[in-house]
Amino acid sequence: MTSDWRTDRIGTAVRGENPTVLRRLASGFAVIGDVQFLPGYSVLLVDDPGVQRLSDLPKAERLAFLADMDLLGEAVERACRRLDPALRRVNLEILGNTDPFLHAHVWPRYEWEPAELVGKPVWLYPPERWRDEGSALGPRHDVLRAAIGDELDRLRSAV
Repeated sequence: MTSDWRTDRIGTAVRGENPTVLRRLASGFAVIGDVQFLPGYSVLLVDDPGVQRLSDLPKAERLAFLADMDLLGEAVERACRRLDPALRRVNLEILGNTDPFLHAHVWPRYEWEPAELVGKPVWLYPPERWRDEGSALGPRHDVLRAAIGDELDRLRSAV
């Protein structure tokens, strides 16, 4: 496995070297987030790093990406609700302000979040939460990873 997967998330996913990949989907890759201070945080990566925005895709591919975003969102919701009944909802976001390739964030939101943040965008969490080693993706998230992957498989087989 390459050590620079964070600098080439899509290329390493295509080559099977990105350790965060949960499943290959029609339009790209479902990956679990590097940080898990909100357990289940996942991202849909487009499979072509040259695609910068949703409007770069032809209509059919655009719809496939949005369908995959919906699929990943539902899988995260089902898995996280099963593992933590305090799940409130799942937020879906396509922002693109930092990483130059098309991707969609899937953020589970929980009742146990701090009152001053629970109703606000996740990006307002303090910077130390994003860098906290205790929230970094690791082996302790294997059950969560498996649960989201299993839900993706169930949902795809039901179609």
